[in-house]
Amino acid sequence: MLGPVILAASRSDRMRRLVSAAPVTKQVVDRFIPGEDVDEIVPIIRDLTAKGLELTMDVVGEDITTPEQATAARDAYLELIDRLKPLELGRRAEMSVKLSMFGQALPGGHGLALANVRPVVEAAAEIGTTVTLDAEDHTTLDSMFAIHEELRKDFPGTGCVIQAYLFRTEADARRLAAAGARVRLVKGAYKEPAEVAYQDKHEIDKAYVRVLRTLMDGEGYPMVGSHDPRLIAIAQELAHRAGRKPDEYEFQMLYGIRGEEHLRLAAEGHRMRVYTAYGTDWYGYFMRRLAEKPANLRFFARSVIGHG
Repeated sequence: MLGPVILAASRSDRMRRLVSAAPVTKQVVDRFIPGEDVDEIVPIIRDLTAKGLELTMDVVGEDITTPEQATAARDAYLELIDRLKPLELGRRAEMSVKLSMFGQALPGGHGLALANVRPVVEAAAEIGTTVTLDAEDHTTLDSMFAIHEELRKDFPGTGCVIQAYLFRTEADARRLAAAGARVRLVKGAYKEPAEVAYQDKHEIDKAYVRVLRTLMDGEGYPMVGSHDPRLIAIAQELAHRAGRKPDEYEFQMLYGIRGEEHLRLAAEGHRMRVYTAYGTDWYGYFMRRLAEKPANLRFFARSVIGHG
């Protein structure tokens, strides 16, 4: 099982230096992260939306150690929203945020993260779009869900992410579905202990389907975060059984993975949102993409061999 090894490497400063220094790394990273700043990402936004796709934008970065860095992260999202405004895309381009970037892990981090993310949610609402709170490791989730609930009081379209591999997620899904929340369901991309999460892929897949059924049958708006063709087909069937119209749920996939499938789903009339990350602090994001899918790792290995 290479996934856990790669996830451990995502937290290693030594591995960060080695991977960052490899000549081929930038070429491979560009597959998943198409720009380092907002000037580079705006043409990507224009191109994808012109093809009938929707986006959720992530300014990558997780190693926040000071309140000043958290403020800078907030300002990076505010700059993105300012650049989105003239494009008039509304909810076709939303934001995804990790509360760790907004200071969640610092002393007084819960209040700091809420104070930093609220202006981003407010600014997004002003241009007709919204924000989704990404899930991180299990120790952060109670804080994330509390912030999500607080933000929804004024901005009910604020979304959140739940991870199928965690034992707690079925209960979280029932609560969120009953509340009418926007919820992105993913399998999970953090190294979690066996005490809190399924470790077997088959068990994770089964949990994903159980949770997805709960979301489809509920009052909220499900966002199906998966590249797995079988799970995508199951999602379509569950949506049909629940009587959901095409605009009452959506699919989400990562930029750089299964691009033809993005276009196919959009052409069939599905809402297809591309999770598009940009920024200079790409290492943790990149390593989790390698860990999630063996094909991603094979792509990286082939590129390294080809440039050895």
